[in-house]
Amino acid sequence: SRSIAFNGVMTTVAVASDTRQPLYEQAQQALAVLDDNLAEAGTGKFRILMVMIYLANIDAKPAFNRAWDAWVDRDNLPLRACVGAPLEGDFLVEIVATAAVDT
Repeated sequence: SRSIAFNGVMTTVAVASDTRQPLYEQAQQALAVLDDNLAEAGTGKFRILMVMIYLANIDAKPAFNRAWDAWVDRDNLPLRACVGAPLEGDFLVEIVATAAVDT
């Protein structure tokens, strides 16, 4: 599933649509997908509770942080963790987010 919701909380996953791009561009794309998934559930980044970011190369975290810093709602910062993990294919980033939703 791309997203699930239960009892006022939703969890969603987002990846880039074009895996030929470097990490910064994949991060921007994945964050745009995250925006779409949140909107589809009737919520937004201002209601994100927690984000787990998986990076194929943890040493490239500064490139992800540039995209994140431009995207995140600074007035409603979620709990965030970033870990290095082997990802399938040419994916360089995968984002799993949990957000509050109206029931």
